[in-house]
Formats: sequence, structure tokens, C-alpha cells
Amino acid sequence: MEHDRKEPGTDSQTLSEPTPPYPKQRQEPPGSEQQVEPRPRYQARRYRAADKLRDKVALITGGDSGIGRAVAVLYAREGADVAIVYLPEEQPDAEETRRAVEAEGRKCLLLSGDLADASFCREVVERTVQELGGLNILVNNAAHLNSQLDLSQLSFEDWDRSFKVNTYAYFHLVQAARPHLKAGDAIIATASEEALKGSDTMIDYAASKAALINFTKSIAFHLAKDGIRANVVAPGPTWTVLNIADQNMPQEGLAQLGSEGPMGRVGQPEEMAPAYVYLASEADSSYTVGEIIGVTGGLTTTR
Repeated sequence: MEHDRKEPGTDSQTLSEPTPPYPKQRQEPPGSEQQVEPRPRYQARRYRAADKLRDKVALITGGDSGIGRAVAVLYAREGADVAIVYLPEEQPDAEETRRAVEAEGRKCLLLSGDLADASFCREVVERTVQELGGLNILVNNAAHLNSQLDLSQLSFEDWDRSFKVNTYAYFHLVQAARPHLKAGDAIIATASEEALKGSDTMIDYAASKAALINFTKSIAFHLAKDGIRANVVAPGPTWTVLNIADQNMPQEGLAQLGSEGPMGRVGQPEEMAPAYVYLASEADSSYTVGEIIGVTGGLTTTR
């Protein structure tokens, strides 16, 4: 793998991240970030905090790894306590996230279970409020992904699971969180560039994420009347275990992930996380409502 392509005399993260070909590897879902090679970057050492989220409480689904972990770390660095939701099989990754959050001097509540269960969605909101003292930021980030190489491979079971985890859980979380949120608070959903342009291989995933975008835009008007901002981040291909645990992703496709975009590489979780800080911080995004922030490495601009 080409690990460094810095231009002479520069110290640019844009130009120094790992580029294809990436190591071919496969994991059983949901996978373990600890076994990904190279390890996804989430610590954002260049990021400088400014107390933007001092004493806020954030609930992040899928916060054990990938983008969710990077968001949890930056939220903690900005002064927030964090609750993260994850599957029981992801416990070791969740423990690593907790250590990283606590290293920033903040609390991290671990909530293990399946977001396809509506009652669990309500439970994680209530436990966050009870154990961390409130709720100011809801980040709907967890996702189910199982690609199909042909439409005939798309099963109802995958379609149903994708919508239950990617879309229905978001509905249940929003409804449970709504009574606890007040003016200045925020709801943020993780979509995908696939939701903006469609996908011939991530069919149910792209469709569920498109529904998530439309739901966010639809509720944004209602929430904004109370000073609550609802927005979406649409990441491009990102180096996370979600892709490596995708059972139908071709190994060559994984090795070349992100190469079709202008940046010629995948994004790192730490490159996605600042967009979530922006949307969570009222000081930064008080006039940003119902928007989609694409962090795609330019993929949505390509022809």
C-alpha cells in the first residue's frame, strides 16, 4: 500500500492518507475494527477543540467503531459526555471507544443491543438521560450493509434488516429523544453518497439511506420551530469495518475503494467527524436546518 504521497515541503492530510491498493481482507459481520489493516484513523490529532459542546450529552449509534467512534472522540474533546450504542459482538471495539473518550476527560456510557428492536431504541434514550443527566445531541449513525452483485441476490430479509436498522431505528430514536431536546440541541443522521446517486450493488442500503434523508428534511421544519436542528452528513467511501464485513464486496473492489473519486482514496473516520461537530454546535450551525453535508472526496461531483 502506498502510505505516503506528500508533496515536497507540505504537511497536508489531504495528500498524506493511505491510498489504494488497500490490503484484501474479509470479516464476518458485524466485524471488528481492531482487526482491520491498516487501522482506521479516528484520533484526529490535528483537530483543535474550542469547548463547542461543553457539558452537552450526545447519544451516538454505531459509536463503537468507524465514523461513530471518531465523532465520539471529537465530541468528548469539545466537552461532551457520550453514550454509544453497538451490537453485543462489538464489545471490544466499544471498550476502545470508551477508553478514547475517557482519555479526553469525559464520561462514556456503553449501551449494547440491537437497534432493529423498537423497544431497545427507546431504552437507549431513556438510559442516556438517566445516567448522563440529559440529552442534547442524537447521532443516528449505525447501519446494516450487505451488498448484492445482482438484483436477483437482493432478499427480503436483507431489505427488511436494512430498513429496520438504517431507517426505522432512526424514527424510533427521534420520537423517543424529542421530549428531552430543547432549543439549541441537534439531531444528525449519517446517510451516504449512495443515497444521493443510487447504487447498483448497495441497493437496499442506498434506498434506506435515501429514506433517512427525506425523513430528516421532513421533520426539520417541525423541530426548527422549537430551535432543534436536524441535518444529515453524507460520507463517501470511508475506511471502516462496515465495508470489510460486507460479505459480497469483491476483494478487488475493497482494494480499490475510493479510487474512482477525485481524491483517489477512501476517507478516514477522523476526516468525517468535524462535520458532525459543526452540526452539533449551535455556535457554528444555528442557521443550518434540513441540510445534507456531503463529505465524499468529490464523488458526488464526478460525471
